[in-house]
Amino acid sequence: MRFLMIVILILSQLLDLYAQQKPVAAKASISAKKPIVKRPVNTSGREIAITLTPLKNCTVYLGSYFGKGMTLVDSARLDQNSKGVFKGPKKLTTGIYFVVSPSYTIQFELLMDEKQQFSILADTSAKESVIINGSPDNDLFKDYASFSNVKGRTLQELKKALQAANGGEANQIKLSITATEKEIKQYQSNIHKKYPQSLLSALFHIMQRPELPPVPVVNGKPDSVYPYQYVKQHFWDNVLFNEDRLLRTPFFEPKLDEYFKYYVSADPDSIIVEVKQMLLMAKTGKEIYPYLLTKFTNKYIQPEFMGQDKVFVYLFENFYAKGDTVLLNPASRKSITERAYSLMANQIGQQAPVLNLTDTSGKKIGLYSIKAPFTIVTFWDPNCGHCKDEIPRYDSIYKAKWKMNGVAIYSVNIYENENTAWKKFITDKQLSSDWYQVYQTKEDKMAEEKAGLPNYRQLYDIFKTPTVYLLDDKKRILAKQLSLEQFDALMDAKKR
Repeated sequence: MRFLMIVILILSQLLDLYAQQKPVAAKASISAKKPIVKRPVNTSGREIAITLTPLKNCTVYLGSYFGKGMTLVDSARLDQNSKGVFKGPKKLTTGIYFVVSPSYTIQFELLMDEKQQFSILADTSAKESVIINGSPDNDLFKDYASFSNVKGRTLQELKKALQAANGGEANQIKLSITATEKEIKQYQSNIHKKYPQSLLSALFHIMQRPELPPVPVVNGKPDSVYPYQYVKQHFWDNVLFNEDRLLRTPFFEPKLDEYFKYYVSADPDSIIVEVKQMLLMAKTGKEIYPYLLTKFTNKYIQPEFMGQDKVFVYLFENFYAKGDTVLLNPASRKSITERAYSLMANQIGQQAPVLNLTDTSGKKIGLYSIKAPFTIVTFWDPNCGHCKDEIPRYDSIYKAKWKMNGVAIYSVNIYENENTAWKKFITDKQLSSDWYQVYQTKEDKMAEEKAGLPNYRQLYDIFKTPTVYLLDDKKRILAKQLSLEQFDALMDAKKR
Protein backbone atom coordinates (compact mmCIF):
# COMPACT_ATOMS: atom_id res chain seq x y z
CA MET A 1 0.00 0.00 0.00
CA ARG A 2 1.30 3.46 -0.76
CA PHE A 3 2.68 5.44 2.15
CA LEU A 4 0.62 8.49 1.17
CA MET A 5 -2.37 9.20 -1.07
CA ILE A 6 -1.60 12.57 -2.70
CA VAL A 7 -3.27 15.29 -0.61
CA ILE A 8 -3.43 19.07 -0.59
CA LEU A 9 -1.30 20.64 2.11
CA ILE A 10 -2.06 24.22 3.12
CA LEU A 11 0.92 25.58 5.02
CA SER A 12 -0.33 29.01 5.99
CA GLN A 13 1.76 29.06 9.17
CA LEU A 14 4.89 29.08 7.06
CA LEU A 15 4.02 32.08 4.91
CA ASP A 16 6.27 34.25 7.05
CA LEU A 17 9.22 32.00 6.24
CA TYR A 18 8.67 31.44 2.53
CA ALA A 19 7.29 33.82 -0.09
CA GLN A 20 4.41 32.30 -1.98
CA GLN A 21 5.04 32.05 -5.71
CA LYS A 22 2.62 31.55 -8.64
CA PRO A 23 3.13 28.31 -10.61
CA VAL A 24 3.72 28.66 -14.35
CA ALA A 25 0.75 27.40 -16.34
CA ALA A 26 2.72 25.71 -19.15
CA LYS A 27 2.99 21.91 -19.15
CA ALA A 28 5.82 19.57 -20.08
CA SER A 29 6.34 15.83 -19.95
CA ILE A 30 9.10 14.01 -18.13
CA SER A 31 11.97 12.82 -20.24
CA ALA A 32 13.13 9.28 -19.61
CA LYS A 33 16.71 10.42 -20.04
CA LYS A 34 18.64 10.71 -16.80
CA PRO A 35 19.74 14.26 -16.02
CA ILE A 36 23.41 15.09 -16.09
CA VAL A 37 24.26 17.21 -13.09
CA LYS A 38 27.72 18.65 -12.66
CA ARG A 39 28.41 19.94 -9.18
CA PRO A 40 31.04 19.58 -6.47
CA VAL A 41 30.37 16.72 -4.08
CA ASN A 42 29.29 17.86 -0.63
CA THR A 43 29.77 14.81 1.59
CA SER A 44 29.14 16.54 4.91
CA GLY A 45 25.74 18.04 4.10
CA ARG A 46 22.87 17.63 1.67
CA GLU A 47 22.83 18.45 -2.01
CA ILE A 48 19.78 17.28 -3.91
CA ALA A 49 19.37 18.56 -7.46
CA ILE A 50 15.80 18.84 -8.71
CA THR A 51 14.26 19.42 -12.11
CA LEU A 52 10.52 19.99 -11.76
CA THR A 53 8.82 20.89 -15.03
CA PRO A 54 6.98 22.99 -16.04
CA LEU A 55 7.70 25.21 -13.01
CA LYS A 56 10.20 28.01 -13.70
CA ASN A 57 11.62 30.97 -11.80
CA CYS A 58 9.84 30.05 -8.57
CA THR A 59 10.51 28.45 -5.20
CA VAL A 60 9.67 24.84 -4.37
CA TYR A 61 9.95 23.25 -0.96
CA LEU A 62 11.12 20.09 0.70
CA GLY A 63 8.82 18.89 3.45
CA SER A 64 8.70 15.99 5.89
CA TYR A 65 6.43 14.34 8.37
CA PHE A 66 6.94 15.26 11.99
CA GLY A 67 4.91 13.09 14.33
CA LYS A 68 1.29 13.57 13.33
CA GLY A 69 2.06 16.79 11.54
CA MET A 70 4.06 18.00 8.55
CA THR A 71 6.75 20.63 8.27
CA LEU A 72 8.86 22.34 5.61
CA VAL A 73 12.60 21.83 6.02
CA ASP A 74 14.23 23.36 2.92
CA SER A 75 13.55 25.35 -0.24
CA ALA A 76 15.07 25.56 -3.71
CA ARG A 77 14.79 28.29 -6.33
CA LEU A 78 14.02 26.88 -9.77
CA ASP A 79 15.62 28.70 -12.69
CA GLN A 80 14.22 29.25 -16.19
CA ASN A 81 15.14 25.64 -17.01
CA SER A 82 13.10 24.30 -14.04
CA LYS A 83 16.31 23.34 -12.21
CA GLY A 84 17.25 23.98 -8.59
CA VAL A 85 19.10 22.45 -5.65
CA PHE A 86 18.06 21.63 -2.08
CA LYS A 87 21.37 22.33 -0.38
CA GLY A 88 22.67 22.80 3.14
CA PRO A 89 25.71 22.24 5.35
CA LYS A 90 23.96 19.61 7.48
CA LYS A 91 22.25 16.37 6.63
CA LEU A 92 18.55 16.04 7.25
CA THR A 93 17.09 13.35 9.48
CA THR A 94 16.37 10.30 7.36
CA GLY A 95 12.76 9.35 6.70
CA ILE A 96 9.87 10.01 4.33
CA TYR A 97 9.94 13.43 2.69
CA PHE A 98 7.96 15.13 -0.08
CA VAL A 99 8.37 17.91 -2.61
CA VAL A 100 5.89 20.78 -2.28
CA SER A 101 4.90 23.18 -5.06
CA PRO A 102 4.81 27.00 -4.74
CA SER A 103 1.06 26.69 -4.07
CA TYR A 104 1.84 24.30 -1.16
CA THR A 105 0.62 21.15 -2.88
CA ILE A 106 2.46 17.90 -2.22
CA GLN A 107 3.83 16.62 -5.53
CA PHE A 108 5.41 13.27 -4.62
CA GLU A 109 7.18 11.40 -1.86
CA LEU A 110 10.79 10.30 -1.62
CA LEU A 111 13.08 8.76 0.95
CA MET A 112 15.77 10.90 2.52
CA ASP A 113 18.68 8.49 2.71
CA GLU A 114 21.91 8.72 4.70
CA LYS A 115 23.99 10.03 1.78
CA GLN A 116 21.65 12.82 0.62
CA GLN A 117 23.54 13.32 -2.63
CA PHE A 118 21.08 12.50 -5.41
CA SER A 119 19.02 14.12 -8.16
CA ILE A 120 15.30 14.28 -8.92
CA LEU A 121 13.62 14.58 -12.33
CA ALA A 122 9.86 15.11 -12.16
CA ASP A 123 6.86 16.79 -13.75
CA THR A 124 3.84 18.17 -11.91
CA SER A 125 1.47 16.49 -14.41
CA ALA A 126 3.06 13.03 -14.08
CA LYS A 127 3.72 12.60 -10.38
CA GLU A 128 3.89 8.81 -10.57
CA SER A 129 6.83 8.96 -13.01
CA VAL A 130 9.44 10.60 -10.79
CA ILE A 131 13.03 9.58 -11.55
CA ILE A 132 15.53 9.68 -8.69
CA ASN A 133 19.17 8.96 -9.51
CA GLY A 134 21.97 8.15 -7.08
CA SER A 135 19.83 6.79 -4.22
CA PRO A 136 19.45 3.00 -3.87
CA ASP A 137 16.94 3.57 -1.06
CA ASN A 138 14.68 5.42 -3.47
CA ASP A 139 15.06 2.66 -6.05
CA LEU A 140 13.71 0.19 -3.47
CA PHE A 141 11.01 2.65 -2.49
CA LYS A 142 9.86 3.13 -6.09
CA ASP A 143 9.72 -0.62 -6.73
CA TYR A 144 7.73 -1.19 -3.58
CA ALA A 145 5.34 1.68 -4.38
CA SER A 146 4.68 0.15 -7.80
CA PHE A 147 4.13 -3.31 -6.30
CA SER A 148 1.92 -2.07 -3.46
CA ASN A 149 -0.20 0.05 -5.80
CA VAL A 150 -1.04 -3.05 -7.84
CA LYS A 151 -1.72 -5.20 -4.77
CA GLY A 152 -3.63 -2.39 -3.08
CA ARG A 153 -6.01 -2.11 -6.03
CA THR A 154 -6.40 -5.89 -6.06
CA LEU A 155 -7.33 -5.91 -2.37
CA GLN A 156 -9.81 -3.07 -2.90
CA GLU A 157 -11.53 -4.96 -5.70
CA LEU A 158 -11.61 -8.21 -3.73
CA LYS A 159 -13.07 -6.57 -0.62
CA LYS A 160 -15.70 -4.81 -2.71
CA ALA A 161 -16.61 -8.11 -4.39
CA LEU A 162 -16.81 -9.82 -0.99
CA GLN A 163 -19.61 -7.49 0.10
CA ALA A 164 -21.85 -8.80 -2.67
CA ALA A 165 -20.75 -12.44 -2.53
CA ASN A 166 -22.02 -15.35 -0.45
CA GLY A 167 -21.47 -19.03 0.09
CA GLY A 168 -18.61 -20.70 -1.75
CA GLU A 169 -17.85 -17.59 -3.79
CA ALA A 170 -17.31 -15.57 -0.62
CA ASN A 171 -14.97 -18.21 0.78
CA GLN A 172 -12.93 -18.14 -2.42
CA ILE A 173 -12.65 -14.35 -2.29
CA LYS A 174 -11.52 -14.53 1.34
CA LEU A 175 -8.79 -16.95 0.32
CA SER A 176 -7.69 -14.55 -2.42
CA ILE A 177 -7.57 -11.68 0.05
CA THR A 178 -5.45 -13.75 2.42
CA ALA A 179 -3.12 -14.75 -0.43
CA THR A 180 -2.71 -11.13 -1.57
CA GLU A 181 -1.98 -9.93 1.95
CA LYS A 182 0.55 -12.74 2.28
CA GLU A 183 2.26 -11.57 -0.91
CA ILE A 184 2.64 -8.06 0.51
CA LYS A 185 4.08 -9.40 3.76
CA GLN A 186 6.42 -11.67 1.85
CA TYR A 187 7.65 -8.70 -0.22
CA GLN A 188 8.43 -6.83 3.00
CA SER A 189 10.12 -9.90 4.46
CA ASN A 190 12.32 -10.17 1.37
CA ILE A 191 13.40 -6.54 1.81
CA HIS A 192 14.38 -7.31 5.40
CA LYS A 193 16.44 -10.28 4.25
CA LYS A 194 18.10 -8.75 1.16
CA TYR A 195 18.51 -5.18 2.37
CA PRO A 196 18.47 -5.28 6.21
CA GLN A 197 20.30 -1.95 6.49
CA SER A 198 18.05 -0.11 4.06
CA LEU A 199 15.79 2.74 5.10
CA LEU A 200 12.81 0.91 3.59
CA SER A 201 13.45 -2.08 5.87
CA ALA A 202 13.51 0.22 8.90
CA LEU A 203 10.23 1.82 7.81
CA PHE A 204 8.59 -1.59 7.49
CA HIS A 205 9.63 -2.38 11.06
CA ILE A 206 8.07 0.86 12.30
CA MET A 207 4.81 0.06 10.46
CA GLN A 208 4.62 -3.56 11.53
CA ARG A 209 2.12 -4.94 14.05
CA PRO A 210 2.67 -8.48 15.34
CA GLU A 211 0.16 -11.06 14.18
CA LEU A 212 -2.12 -12.42 16.87
CA PRO A 213 -1.01 -16.01 17.63
CA PRO A 214 -3.53 -18.78 18.34
CA VAL A 215 -4.58 -19.41 21.93
CA PRO A 216 -2.33 -22.15 23.35
CA VAL A 217 -3.58 -24.90 25.64
CA VAL A 218 -1.57 -25.24 28.86
CA ASN A 219 -2.26 -28.18 31.20
CA GLY A 220 -5.55 -28.78 29.43
CA LYS A 221 -6.73 -25.16 29.74
CA PRO A 222 -6.66 -22.47 27.04
CA ASP A 223 -4.34 -19.56 27.91
CA SER A 224 -6.47 -16.70 26.56
CA VAL A 225 -4.06 -14.05 27.85
CA TYR A 226 -1.10 -15.32 25.82
CA PRO A 227 -2.02 -13.68 22.46
CA TYR A 228 -2.30 -10.26 24.15
CA GLN A 229 0.99 -10.71 25.98
CA TYR A 230 2.72 -11.91 22.81
CA VAL A 231 1.57 -8.90 20.75
CA LYS A 232 2.57 -6.46 23.50
CA GLN A 233 5.98 -8.10 23.91
CA HIS A 234 6.72 -7.94 20.17
CA PHE A 235 4.96 -4.66 19.33
CA TRP A 236 8.22 -2.73 19.05
CA ASP A 237 10.50 -5.43 17.64
CA ASN A 238 13.41 -3.90 15.70
CA VAL A 239 12.33 -0.33 16.53
CA LEU A 240 14.92 1.80 18.34
CA PHE A 241 13.39 4.65 20.30
CA ASN A 242 16.47 6.86 20.01
CA GLU A 243 16.18 7.11 16.21
CA ASP A 244 14.94 10.51 15.12
CA ARG A 245 13.67 9.09 11.84
CA LEU A 246 10.71 7.65 13.75
CA LEU A 247 9.22 11.14 13.67
CA ARG A 248 9.79 11.51 9.93
CA THR A 249 7.11 8.95 9.11
CA PRO A 250 3.30 9.20 9.19
CA PHE A 251 2.85 5.95 11.08
CA PHE A 252 5.04 6.00 14.21
CA GLU A 253 2.82 8.19 16.38
CA PRO A 254 -0.46 6.44 15.44
CA LYS A 255 1.24 3.16 16.35
CA LEU A 256 2.39 4.67 19.65
CA ASP A 257 -1.15 5.85 20.44
CA GLU A 258 -2.51 2.43 19.54
CA TYR A 259 -0.03 0.78 21.89
CA PHE A 260 -1.05 2.92 24.87
CA LYS A 261 -4.74 2.55 24.07
CA TYR A 262 -4.88 -1.22 23.67
CA TYR A 263 -1.78 -2.71 25.30
CA VAL A 264 -1.07 -0.55 28.36
CA SER A 265 -3.33 -0.55 31.41
CA ALA A 266 -4.96 2.80 32.25
CA ASP A 267 -3.49 2.45 35.75
CA PRO A 268 -0.93 5.27 36.17
CA ASP A 269 1.75 2.97 37.59
CA SER A 270 1.54 0.78 34.47
CA ILE A 271 1.77 3.85 32.24
CA ILE A 272 4.79 5.13 34.18
CA VAL A 273 6.67 1.87 33.54
CA GLU A 274 6.14 2.23 29.78
CA VAL A 275 6.85 5.97 29.64
CA LYS A 276 10.02 5.59 31.69
CA GLN A 277 11.37 2.84 29.46
CA MET A 278 10.62 4.72 26.24
CA LEU A 279 12.13 7.99 27.44
CA LEU A 280 15.28 6.33 28.74
CA MET A 281 15.73 4.53 25.41
CA ALA A 282 15.08 7.78 23.51
CA LYS A 283 17.42 9.89 25.67
CA THR A 284 20.21 10.09 23.07
CA GLY A 285 17.83 11.12 20.27
CA LYS A 286 18.13 14.78 19.36
CA GLU A 287 14.54 15.13 18.10
CA ILE A 288 12.68 12.07 19.35
CA TYR A 289 13.48 12.53 23.05
CA PRO A 290 12.10 16.07 23.49
CA TYR A 291 9.18 15.16 21.24
CA LEU A 292 8.18 12.14 23.36
CA LEU A 293 8.71 14.01 26.62
CA THR A 294 6.48 16.82 25.36
CA LYS A 295 3.86 14.38 24.06
CA PHE A 296 3.63 12.50 27.36
CA THR A 297 3.60 15.76 29.32
CA ASN A 298 0.72 17.17 27.29
CA LYS A 299 -1.20 13.90 27.51
CA TYR A 300 -0.99 13.49 31.28
CA ILE A 301 -0.94 17.08 32.55
CA GLN A 302 -4.70 17.05 31.86
CA PRO A 303 -5.35 13.30 31.59
CA GLU A 304 -8.36 11.52 30.19
CA PHE A 305 -8.82 9.39 33.31
CA MET A 306 -8.73 10.28 37.00
CA GLY A 307 -5.42 9.59 38.68
CA GLN A 308 -3.31 9.62 35.52
CA ASP A 309 -1.93 13.02 36.49
CA LYS A 310 0.42 10.90 38.60
CA VAL A 311 2.26 10.22 35.32
CA PHE A 312 2.80 13.95 34.83
CA VAL A 313 4.10 14.32 38.39
CA TYR A 314 6.50 11.43 37.69
CA LEU A 315 7.73 13.16 34.52
CA PHE A 316 8.33 16.38 36.41
CA GLU A 317 10.20 14.76 39.31
CA ASN A 318 12.32 12.43 37.20
CA PHE A 319 13.00 14.47 34.07
CA TYR A 320 12.13 18.17 34.29
CA ALA A 321 13.32 18.58 37.88
CA LYS A 322 16.59 16.87 36.95
CA GLY A 323 17.51 19.28 34.20
CA ASP A 324 15.21 18.73 31.27
CA THR A 325 13.55 22.10 31.79
CA VAL A 326 16.29 23.41 29.48
CA LEU A 327 14.06 22.04 26.70
CA LEU A 328 11.39 24.59 27.63
CA ASN A 329 11.03 28.30 27.14
CA PRO A 330 10.65 30.33 30.37
CA ALA A 331 6.86 30.54 30.15
CA SER A 332 6.47 26.77 29.63
CA ARG A 333 8.97 26.04 32.38
CA LYS A 334 7.02 28.20 34.82
CA SER A 335 3.69 26.66 33.80
CA ILE A 336 4.89 23.06 34.11
CA THR A 337 6.61 23.67 37.43
CA GLU A 338 3.58 25.36 38.96
CA ARG A 339 1.27 22.63 37.68
CA ALA A 340 3.50 19.92 39.12
CA TYR A 341 3.61 21.53 42.55
CA SER A 342 -0.18 21.86 42.45
CA LEU A 343 -0.59 18.13 41.84
CA MET A 344 2.09 16.66 44.10
CA ALA A 345 0.06 16.98 47.29
CA ASN A 346 -3.24 15.57 46.03
CA GLN A 347 -2.49 12.29 44.30
CA ILE A 348 -4.93 9.40 44.55
CA GLY A 349 -4.04 7.21 47.55
CA GLN A 350 -2.14 9.95 49.39
CA GLN A 351 -3.17 11.56 52.66
CA ALA A 352 -5.19 14.70 52.01
CA PRO A 353 -3.38 17.95 52.91
CA VAL A 354 -4.21 19.29 56.35
CA LEU A 355 -7.01 21.87 56.53
CA ASN A 356 -7.76 23.87 59.68
CA LEU A 357 -10.29 26.50 58.66
CA THR A 358 -12.88 28.70 60.38
CA ASP A 359 -16.64 28.05 60.35
CA THR A 360 -19.48 30.57 60.17
CA SER A 361 -19.45 31.04 63.96
CA GLY A 362 -15.70 31.77 64.09
CA LYS A 363 -14.69 28.32 65.38
CA LYS A 364 -11.70 26.46 63.88
CA ILE A 365 -12.61 23.08 62.38
CA GLY A 366 -9.78 20.73 61.44
CA LEU A 367 -10.41 18.31 58.57
CA TYR A 368 -8.64 15.53 60.45
CA SER A 369 -10.84 16.04 63.52
CA ILE A 370 -13.84 14.77 61.56
CA LYS A 371 -14.58 11.08 62.07
CA ALA A 372 -16.49 9.57 59.15
CA PRO A 373 -16.23 6.56 56.82
CA PHE A 374 -16.15 9.01 53.90
CA THR A 375 -15.58 12.76 53.71
CA ILE A 376 -16.50 14.95 50.77
CA VAL A 377 -14.27 18.05 50.59
CA THR A 378 -15.64 20.67 48.25
CA PHE A 379 -14.13 24.04 47.39
CA TRP A 380 -16.61 26.51 45.92
CA ASP A 381 -17.47 30.13 45.31
CA PRO A 382 -20.93 31.46 46.28
CA ASN A 383 -20.97 33.63 43.13
CA CYS A 384 -19.97 30.80 40.75
CA GLY A 385 -22.88 29.87 38.48
CA HIS A 386 -21.91 26.19 38.31
CA CYS A 387 -21.50 26.07 42.10
CA LYS A 388 -25.00 27.49 42.55
CA ASP A 389 -26.31 24.46 40.65
CA GLU A 390 -24.02 21.77 42.05
CA ILE A 391 -23.87 22.57 45.78
CA PRO A 392 -27.66 22.17 46.27
CA ARG A 393 -27.48 18.85 44.41
CA TYR A 394 -24.83 17.65 46.87
CA ASP A 395 -27.07 18.79 49.70
CA SER A 396 -30.03 16.86 48.30
CA ILE A 397 -28.17 13.55 48.07
CA TYR A 398 -26.62 14.21 51.48
CA LYS A 399 -30.05 14.58 53.09
CA ALA A 400 -31.54 11.67 51.16
CA LYS A 401 -28.72 9.14 51.54
CA TRP A 402 -25.25 10.20 52.61
CA LYS A 403 -26.13 11.54 56.07
CA MET A 404 -27.62 8.23 57.20
CA ASN A 405 -24.49 6.49 55.91
CA GLY A 406 -22.24 8.71 58.02
CA VAL A 407 -20.76 10.71 55.15
CA ALA A 408 -19.31 14.09 56.18
CA ILE A 409 -19.05 17.18 54.00
CA TYR A 410 -16.27 19.71 54.57
CA SER A 411 -17.40 22.69 52.50
CA VAL A 412 -14.87 25.47 51.83
CA ASN A 413 -15.73 28.98 50.66
CA ILE A 414 -12.58 29.93 48.73
CA TYR A 415 -13.18 33.72 48.85
CA GLU A 416 -13.08 35.26 52.32
CA ASN A 417 -14.27 38.58 50.86
CA GLU A 418 -17.54 36.94 49.87
CA ASN A 419 -18.62 35.79 53.34
CA THR A 420 -21.87 37.73 53.19
CA ALA A 421 -22.88 36.13 49.89
CA TRP A 422 -21.68 32.76 51.21
CA LYS A 423 -23.81 32.87 54.35
CA LYS A 424 -26.80 34.14 52.40
CA PHE A 425 -26.50 31.26 49.93
CA ILE A 426 -26.37 28.72 52.78
CA THR A 427 -29.52 30.23 54.30
CA ASP A 428 -31.44 30.73 51.04
CA LYS A 429 -30.75 27.19 49.81
CA GLN A 430 -31.31 25.73 53.31
CA LEU A 431 -28.09 23.74 53.14
CA SER A 432 -27.84 21.10 55.83
CA SER A 433 -26.62 22.37 59.19
CA ASP A 434 -24.57 19.16 59.49
CA TRP A 435 -22.15 20.35 56.84
CA TYR A 436 -18.85 21.81 58.01
CA GLN A 437 -19.05 25.24 56.35
CA VAL A 438 -15.59 26.84 56.58
CA TYR A 439 -13.29 29.49 55.10
CA GLN A 440 -9.78 30.84 55.64
CA THR A 441 -9.60 34.12 57.52
CA LYS A 442 -7.45 36.95 56.24
CA GLU A 443 -5.28 36.67 59.35
CA ASP A 444 -4.63 32.97 58.77
CA LYS A 445 -3.91 33.61 55.13
CA MET A 446 -1.38 36.34 55.93
CA ALA A 447 0.30 34.21 58.61
CA GLU A 448 0.57 31.35 56.11
CA GLU A 449 2.16 33.59 53.49
CA LYS A 450 4.57 35.08 56.03
CA ALA A 451 5.71 31.58 57.02
CA GLY A 452 6.26 30.68 53.36
CA LEU A 453 3.78 27.79 53.52
CA PRO A 454 1.81 26.59 50.48
CA ASN A 455 -1.83 27.63 50.57
CA TYR A 456 -4.69 25.20 50.29
CA ARG A 457 -5.47 26.37 46.75
CA GLN A 458 -2.13 24.96 45.63
CA LEU A 459 -2.30 21.89 47.85
CA TYR A 460 -5.72 20.96 46.49
CA ASP A 461 -5.11 22.14 42.92
CA ILE A 462 -8.02 24.57 42.91
CA PHE A 463 -8.08 26.22 39.50
CA LYS A 464 -11.83 25.94 38.96
CA THR A 465 -14.94 25.70 41.11
CA PRO A 466 -16.34 23.57 42.43
CA THR A 467 -13.34 21.33 43.07
CA VAL A 468 -14.37 18.17 44.91
CA TYR A 469 -12.47 15.35 46.64
CA LEU A 470 -13.59 12.10 48.25
CA LEU A 471 -11.59 10.89 51.28
CA ASP A 472 -11.74 7.59 53.15
CA ASP A 473 -11.92 7.14 56.92
CA LYS A 474 -8.17 7.81 57.26
CA LYS A 475 -8.44 10.94 55.07
CA ARG A 476 -6.69 9.33 52.12
CA ILE A 477 -7.76 10.61 48.71
CA LEU A 478 -10.02 8.09 47.02
CA ALA A 479 -11.13 10.23 44.11
CA LYS A 480 -11.23 13.78 42.79
CA GLN A 481 -13.09 15.81 40.19
CA LEU A 482 -15.72 13.17 39.51
CA SER A 483 -19.42 13.87 39.07
CA LEU A 484 -21.74 13.64 42.07
CA GLU A 485 -23.15 10.39 40.70
CA GLN A 486 -19.66 8.91 40.29
CA PHE A 487 -18.71 9.82 43.86
CA ASP A 488 -21.90 8.17 45.09
CA ALA A 489 -21.30 5.01 43.06
CA LEU A 490 -17.71 4.79 44.32
CA MET A 491 -18.82 5.00 47.94
CA ASP A 492 -21.39 2.25 47.30
CA ALA A 493 -18.71 0.07 45.73
CA LYS A 494 -16.28 0.66 48.63
CA LYS A 495 -18.92 -0.37 51.19
CA ARG A 496 -19.42 -3.80 49.60
